[in-house]
Amino acid sequence: MANNIKVLAIDDEADFCYFVKNNLMHSGLFDVIIATNGKEGIKLAKEEKPDIILLDLFMPDMPGEDVADALKENTATANIPILYITALATNDDISDDEENKIGNNYMLPKPIRTKKLMETIMKILNRF
Repeated sequence: MANNIKVLAIDDEADFCYFVKNNLMHSGLFDVIIATNGKEGIKLAKEEKPDIILLDLFMPDMPGEDVADALKENTATANIPILYITALATNDDISDDEENKIGNNYMLPKPIRTKKLMETIMKILNRF
């Protein structure tokens, strides 16, 4: 059996991180690492080299786009796909095709359904 997919969730909402970690790990397909701020997330991304990063766009210490820029500028983390998680977009705003991207990064609205999150992660990783 293949190794689990390593997911790094960077989000300042502890409840959201807990929910994502429990639900993804419960599936048996994912290992989840949590960072509750951007700086910690960048550090963990460099150390852990996750398969994908779930990134909140709006955090108090630094915006998600700044975190993404820092990750893209580092050779160790530049090729890790990023899935933005945001409360600003709704399901009506986001379609299932290429329009649900900011630059080269994908986007999912909060609240997230676990099945949709898992499907999106698998879809993104199958493309890389």
